[in-house]
Amino acid sequence: MKEQDRDNALLEYIARKCKQLRAEKGVSQEAVYEDTHLHIGKIETAKKNLTVRSLSKLCNYFNVSLIDFLKDF
Repeated sequence: MKEQDRDNALLEYIARKCKQLRAEKGVSQEAVYEDTHLHIGKIETAKKNLTVRSLSKLCNYFNVSLIDFLKDF
């Protein structure tokens, strides 16, 4: 992926937020994958450029609105 196609600051924020929410929920990366079919490990290391659909799916999984997820960015 070309560097200009990535917003590293946003991806790193999403990575930190996902780690935080996963820890609060007390679930493993494997459990998130089993429930969502999303490779959370790649997301939590900011290696994966997400789609809005994937981010929405994670928000639903963690029971947080998209607005609340991104409010501190």
